[in-house]
Amino acid sequence: MIYHITTQAEWDGAGAAGVYRAPSLSQEGFIHASNREQVVGTANLLFQGARGLVLLCIDTQRLSAELRYEGVVGTNQQFPHIYGPLNLDAIIGVVDFPADPETGQFHLPTDLPAE
Repeated sequence: MIYHITTQAEWDGAGAAGVYRAPSLSQEGFIHASNREQVVGTANLLFQGARGLVLLCIDTQRLSAELRYEGVVGTNQQFPHIYGPLNLDAIIGVVDFPADPETGQFHLPTDLPAE
């Protein structure tokens, strides 16, 4: 299981399109994702205090596009990158992902689908 952070509005647009295409797909050639252990750090680094976010829970066995684990500059971690549109049947859960209203920090939701 991997996870992708997006806005509710971007996710809502995927239903009409039949696939999900993050802005990074056209800008960088892939969709950024995180493992369970990485998602909170990613959110706190890139989305601190943001509102209206959801976490897409992705079954990697169902992906149509190529999945690569690649290093990210400034870290010693490998992050999952999806090289193509995300087929909707690979998404097994969509979970609200709010920041703490007082601190702006994120915490792992308790209602994630089982891995």
